[in-house]
Amino acid sequence: MNHFTITKPSPSMWRVSFDNPPVNVFSSQTIIELRALVDAAEADPDLTVILFESANPEFFCAHWDLTDDTSSLASEPPPVTGQQAFVDVLIRLSKLPVISISSIRGRARGAGSEFLLATDIRFASRERTLIGQFEMTTGLAPGGGSVSRLPRLVGRARALEILAGADDFDGDLAERYGYVNRSLPDAELDAFVDAFAQRVARTDRGAIAELKGWVNEMTLPEDQEFAPQSDAFFTRLMGPKVSGWIGRSFEQGLQQPGDLENHLGARGFDV
Repeated sequence: MNHFTITKPSPSMWRVSFDNPPVNVFSSQTIIELRALVDAAEADPDLTVILFESANPEFFCAHWDLTDDTSSLASEPPPVTGQQAFVDVLIRLSKLPVISISSIRGRARGAGSEFLLATDIRFASRERTLIGQFEMTTGLAPGGGSVSRLPRLVGRARALEILAGADDFDGDLAERYGYVNRSLPDAELDAFVDAFAQRVARTDRGAIAELKGWVNEMTLPEDQEFAPQSDAFFTRLMGPKVSGWIGRSFEQGLQQPGDLENHLGARGFDV
């Protein structure tokens, strides 16, 4: 089953919708599809903007699929950047010579939040957005890039609040902190984001590539920052504390619609 639905309203604009029921978890299959999308975007001379959204209004991307063993990645080509596969594809996404936009409606935590942070621009539904990095509730620090990306967006103190507190941020608070560009009333989100994306789609790809290249030099983390974070994440993931948290969470409804997934930021430490 495909995790993305891709439509192309014009040669210069793609719409990409997450659709992996029931709660849009990110998995090895998602990495494979996202890698193919990034490959195609790099090679398309007409493309200038990619708009990411979700088919599920309650979950943009819940988090990493904690049942995934990553074995399907064994037959894939090696990561381009030399990083682990998830980090690799997010680095490549962040450096695409096109503008990537996330239109956020629903929950995006952990890997879902790290995906958002790798896109260039984030717009959020005021009423329906909850984003955060819940990993510290399980006993491990995030390993997919948020430790490097968040401080550059929101500053050191707020990054530590988001990461160590492991709570959810609604659209307005995320905007205030700089986690997202802006939050809008849910009824206005789609029209605003569509208009912005269509505006960017009118821009010359070469000019976009130059612009992003210059901004990237000033703002993106160096690739070598990510490996120690990923290594520490996977080391702790195999430990008894995290394994116990995962087991108890599945007993309480993890990765299914319901109270735990709806309030994971608030309930994570109590699992």
